[in-house]
Order: sequence, then structure tokens, then C-alpha cells
Amino acid sequence: MSIAEKIKVLIVDDQVTSRLLLSDALTQLGFKQITVAGDGEQGYKIMSQAPHHLVISDFNMPKMDGLGFLQAVRTNPATKKAAFIMLTAQGDRALVQKAAQLGANNVLAKPFTIEKMKAAIEAVFGSLK
Repeated sequence: MSIAEKIKVLIVDDQVTSRLLLSDALTQLGFKQITVAGDGEQGYKIMSQAPHHLVISDFNMPKMDGLGFLQAVRTNPATKKAAFIMLTAQGDRALVQKAAQLGANNVLAKPFTIEKMKAAIEAVFGSLK
């Protein structure tokens, strides 16, 4: 069993198309345990009930944005150890710096390739093989 098959992933993005693209890319990389949420509030509820190993979250979302979600995950003892990759279409350095300050492990820019996603994940977990 590969490392990817053991990692539970939570995708949090308000755009259905983004969730589908992320899920498809993760599946191609060998991930089998993938959950999706439409905003940070729903994502946090899922994480609180069943912590995941990896969160891939967008910045801009209704109800609870990516930074608020990241902060909530990092302050909860049950979820604070999860790897967290922020997904952004923006080149906004201030947002990226804030995410790093709050404990994001990496940032993945949209549009992404499967190779870039793999590299972002492997930067956190090591080789997925």
C-alpha cells in the first residue's frame, strides 16, 4: 500500500469545478480517501468529527474563508497536526505570508498541474511511493 492510499484528504473549496479537478488529480496520484467540503465552516465540522491527514483549502470562500479555517484547524488539539495546503489563484503575497504565519505547510497556485500538486504534497509528506 502506497503512502497516498493511507492519507485521508479533505478538499475545501466553494467551487464545484475546483473540487472535481482536485479530487481527480488526487485520485490519479493514488489517493483513495478523499472528502470534500464547500466552505471552511463545513470543512471544520468534518475535521472536528473525523480528522484528516491532509487539507487542501481555497482562500476565498463564503461563511469561513481559508485563513479562518486554517486558524480554526491549528487551534483545535484534535486537528492541529494535519498538513494544510492553501490553494490560491491569487499572487497576493500578504495572503500567502498570513497563511504561513498561521501554520500552512505549503501553497498551491491555480491553475495547477498534477506534477505541481504532487510536489506540494511531497514537500510535506515525502515521496508518495
